[in-house]
Amino acid sequence: MSSQNSEDFDVVVVGGGPGGSTLATLVAMRGHRVLILEKETFPRYQIGESLLPSTVHGVCRLTGVTDELARAGFTLKRGGTLRWGAKPEPWTFAFSVSQKTAGRTSFAYQVERMKFDKILLDNARRKGVEVRERATVSDVVEDEAGRVCGVDYTDADGAEHRISARYVVDASGNGSRIHQRVGGVREYSEFFRSLALFGYFEGGRRLPAPNSGNILSAAFGSGWFWYIPLSDTLTSVGAVVRREDAEKIQGDPEKALMNLVDECPLVKEYLSGATRVTTGEYGRLRVRKDYSYHQTRFWRPGMVLIGDAACFVDPVFSSGVHLATYSALLAARSINSILAGLVDEAPAFGEFEARYRREYGVFYEFLMSFYDMHVDENSYFWSAKKVTKNTHTELESFVELVGGMSADEFDLSDAESAAVRFKSRSAEFADAVDQVVADGERSMQPLFRSSVVSHAMQQGAQEQHRALLGEDAADDAPMFSGGLVPSEDGMHWTVSPGA
Repeated sequence: MSSQNSEDFDVVVVGGGPGGSTLATLVAMRGHRVLILEKETFPRYQIGESLLPSTVHGVCRLTGVTDELARAGFTLKRGGTLRWGAKPEPWTFAFSVSQKTAGRTSFAYQVERMKFDKILLDNARRKGVEVRERATVSDVVEDEAGRVCGVDYTDADGAEHRISARYVVDASGNGSRIHQRVGGVREYSEFFRSLALFGYFEGGRRLPAPNSGNILSAAFGSGWFWYIPLSDTLTSVGAVVRREDAEKIQGDPEKALMNLVDECPLVKEYLSGATRVTTGEYGRLRVRKDYSYHQTRFWRPGMVLIGDAACFVDPVFSSGVHLATYSALLAARSINSILAGLVDEAPAFGEFEARYRREYGVFYEFLMSFYDMHVDENSYFWSAKKVTKNTHTELESFVELVGGMSADEFDLSDAESAAVRFKSRSAEFADAVDQVVADGERSMQPLFRSSVVSHAMQQGAQEQHRALLGEDAADDAPMFSGGLVPSEDGMHWTVSPGA
């Protein structure tokens, strides 16, 4: 392609979803030239409608969009309600019970992603990001030394363009066309190989106040359901089954979904009297597969993967948008640090990748323990999910994720201790749930004291406090030996004062 058609930016971001718009905003706020190339026109449909407090009160506060979210009228989410575990009764957790998310930040939102994502993308525009929609990226561009230095894309009229940039960020999701250009391979979890069939209903029942905005997750013999109240009347409903049970969602999708609803008495009760939406973007029944995976490399010189382009884990605890925006924050810190000459590329992106893999790994372990606590010996789905019946392969993969190391650098005999840890934490978590069911929300402290929950909440809570307190926040310690820490404003990396 002729160089005269090339434009220059500091950063080009492929994908305008929550991860891409967050990173672009945080980098543009430091005065850098940033371009987002988005293949669709917003608003556009996307699944992943349940947020966590750390996204709303942490990352979104840093980008300056929290107040606009508050005005958008999204459903208030105070926690979650689950029919999960050995007890037949649903149990509820509230964000307000934890000291880390208590007070005015003890909530998140259930969002219609068409509205939420457009708010974030429009905010990026206001912060100085150039956004080009209906722009389809075909490949990255490399210089003579093999460094990524831009992208080629086609616009809505079919014209081809080349963008030169110091960094290319792939934020284009699980269907990314360019994620493999970072190197490595995408590895899928053997433990979380699932399929989801989902749609939208009008007039579904709501939980009693003050929990009417909670996500409801209900386990049943063939898997589990999500039930997300997006408004007073609109509900997102999806069934997750094992990949080996794909026949349950084949054929007529309407019949398949209602057959699964019939298997889950709680969801069937909540949908009695409801009607499925059959027109517009919410009128389609959709299938999503292979819920959990990770790329073995997250970056190379000149290029970085964030959000679902890098990894995704089973959605039972609504971690999708959290992981996308959290990874965007980490990568933005790295890019800001490098462009400002504060940190070299390798340590900056090394910090990004180590922290992102750790966060993914924490949720992965949390979810393995969570699945393991549900006992249904008559169900193939649940007996197959029991950790003690799993192979070492997945445990080895997990240790690689949390350690940020390749398998040949790790003593795989430690997979045994990982299996013991999973079982002990699953039992600990199940015991905490038993107390919640027995005593009600007044006694939910055991749930938040359980190690799997506290670890899963730790980083999000730290970012939330940093966004709220700014310079008044306590100094961070390096997460890893010799690692970096966030600056006072949370916008770049710095060397720990004690290093």
